[in-house]
Amino acid sequence: MRIRTSAAVTPLAAALLAGALTTTPQAHAAAPVPQVARGAVTATCDLKDLSFTLRNVSRPIDHALLVATNTGSAPCNAVRAPFVGFDDSQYVIGSLEASAPQAAVTLQPGQSAYAGIKTSAADDSARWGYFAETARIALDAGDGESTGTVTVRLPQKTWIDDTAWVTYWQTDAESALSW
Repeated sequence: MRIRTSAAVTPLAAALLAGALTTTPQAHAAAPVPQVARGAVTATCDLKDLSFTLRNVSRPIDHALLVATNTGSAPCNAVRAPFVGFDDSQYVIGSLEASAPQAAVTLQPGQSAYAGIKTSAADDSARWGYFAETARIALDAGDGESTGTVTVRLPQKTWIDDTAWVTYWQTDAESALSW
């Protein structure tokens, strides 16, 4: 096992390991415990604190843009990808793992996160498809589970087929639609 130490604690650690220093229980109790400053912890976004819009885009072809705006009073994190299902379907479309950002998208009040949705194949490679009227959106609670859904009306003539997928949340629309 390899342990990384800083130069400031190495002589003390070496002395303790060599038995050169001894301590008593009273010495341990009196010594202050170092604290690590981590800053404020930001919670995962909740459906009640977000508003959603979904619109088809002209480029890239066969894509839609999902926008989640923080309407709450505190910052929140949009983690992973949204869970997206259409109409009364029992399944959700897959997420595009290659679109995973370096970190969760933190939304200050009023800020938005974006997810691109590939709605259908442009080359007739799909096995089935249909015109959908609504999208059901759920959020990943950070553990692969969701806590509820909201329904968003789709633009008319939104064709969904079995090649559909959704990106992870992104900080801007261009990044969400670059996949």
